[in-house]
Amino acid sequence: MQYDVVIGLEIHAELATKTKVFCSCKNEFGAQPNANTCPVCTGMPGALPVINKRAVELCIKAGLCFDCKISSYAVMERKNYFYPDLSKAYQISQMVHPLCVGGKIELSSGKTIRLNRIHLEEDAGKLTHISKSVGSLVDYNRGGTPLIEIVTEPDFCSSEEVDEFLKRVREALVFAGIAECKMQEGGMRCDVNLSLKPKGSKTFGTRTEMKNLNSFKSVSRAIEYEIKRQTAVLNDGDKVIQETRKWDDAKGKNLSMRTKEEAQDYRYFPDPDILPITIREEDIVRIKQEMPMLPKERRKLYEEQYLLSAQDSKQLTTNKYISDYFETCVKLYNVPKKISNWILTDLLRLVKDQEEYVFPISEESLVEIIKIVEDKKITKVIGLELLDKVITCKQSPLKLAKELNLLTIITDEQIEQILLQFKEENPKAVEQVKTDPKVISFIIGYVMKHTQGKANGAVVKELVGKMFVNK
Repeated sequence: MQYDVVIGLEIHAELATKTKVFCSCKNEFGAQPNANTCPVCTGMPGALPVINKRAVELCIKAGLCFDCKISSYAVMERKNYFYPDLSKAYQISQMVHPLCVGGKIELSSGKTIRLNRIHLEEDAGKLTHISKSVGSLVDYNRGGTPLIEIVTEPDFCSSEEVDEFLKRVREALVFAGIAECKMQEGGMRCDVNLSLKPKGSKTFGTRTEMKNLNSFKSVSRAIEYEIKRQTAVLNDGDKVIQETRKWDDAKGKNLSMRTKEEAQDYRYFPDPDILPITIREEDIVRIKQEMPMLPKERRKLYEEQYLLSAQDSKQLTTNKYISDYFETCVKLYNVPKKISNWILTDLLRLVKDQEEYVFPISEESLVEIIKIVEDKKITKVIGLELLDKVITCKQSPLKLAKELNLLTIITDEQIEQILLQFKEENPKAVEQVKTDPKVISFIIGYVMKHTQGKANGAVVKELVGKMFVNK
């Protein structure tokens, strides 16, 4: 039998705040275990939470990124369940009155993925399992970290759609300054709810949930595996069990963890220690005004105003650091296409093995090198040599170029003399240049060799045409 795949997502992203959501403990990754804790985030009796205004604003900002309706009234609620990493046996989250309702993201295919909501909540701690004999260790540093949860409608039908969607979400959150989304640090995680139904049927099948997937590759692999698993179960005449399953990326398979809970199992009720949140229209207007340009808007700007290709615009906006670096360079020297070429061709090769892009040269220094090249004081080849020297010596490009005698200008007369020498040595090549354009490249190479790469290629080509082709 053939089946339709139905997938819905729950995406958690840690907000880029300095402190936790209900206390003043630091919100940072990598601290010593249990160093950033207090009576509030560890749930000690009598400790009272105070909500982080910045976390609320960032949640609203996320809603604006994805065309959500921003609620004027929101309530924090207690989601009750027991697990060792949840010290107070409940999580403060939102259910009935979330901050953001609805919303959508359009995929490249034109398909619209609907959002159900985006709400604010706190993260739990982290368990490190040692062994059955020793037990597990718990670190509550992460407990109380502000999260947004983005809940979609069950609109996906393939791992490819999910992959594109997650990348769109991540780039928007990063570019808007809402979250860093460092998936290797758990800064963005995804729960996948998946079910199968007979092809064409309007009745959903029984769903399973795979929790805390923290890489795009893992999500895609987990979805493909679960589709095959559920297909085999149904084709054998068995029923899919509604349960939570844990994905083991090393083994490439998932395992049953527990029966899937329903909303009523969590016994949600309003947190009596936190007042309802009122959002005014002027608050929304202010947050809108603070919104930076998102990747889609930047790509449009690069294509329409800077006249870059769609491919170059896409490459420049795959990473916020690269996009910001490019825009700073353009403000310093308005030659977008030239700057784009240097960044995408020459700078990216220097950082291709880095986890996070950080170019080893400042925007000011790169622009200075590009100006020297564009002013024809040096060739592009010498410009690349100068780039490497500046990175090594950390000096001003112009000063370094002068010290290394790189600014020696080759005159037209000098090039003409070299071309006359070439004619004497290669009379047949001079005749062929009129019918075979490839010979021009050979001649340019000859001139470059005799000028140590300091001649301007465009000038050489022009003089070749003048002396040998159009004579």
